[in-house]
Amino acid sequence: MVSKSRQQITALGFRWLARLTSLVSIGVLALFLFGEPFHPTQITAREWTGLAFFPGGVAIGMIIAWWKEGLGAAISLASLLGFYTIFGLLLGSRVSGPWFIVLVSPAFIFLIAWLLSRSNQPEVTA
Repeated sequence: MVSKSRQQITALGFRWLARLTSLVSIGVLALFLFGEPFHPTQITAREWTGLAFFPGGVAIGMIIAWWKEGLGAAISLASLLGFYTIFGLLLGSRVSGPWFIVLVSPAFIFLIAWLLSRSNQPEVTA
């Protein structure tokens, strides 16, 4: 069995790894959005919906995860799923390759940190 202090240190390590990688991920997403001229009139309503999920929902989830790890991770991961649903299933686009998941990987780390920190809390008995 892992001691409480070692488990707390591990949770803290995952928390800060998630925070640092989320900054990198949000920075890369911002470069994609603002790195080239943006023509909003050429984007359809379905595409706007997909873009709301990725990068919009993903970035919002990562920002929320700095304060509420479980909630923020859930928002980012649900946004990734929504993006794949909109672009992959509804629009029939080929959404492949590891890069979408790589950019959302801090959400998985936030989820691990949240799970580790929850296991450190004492049980409440009624």
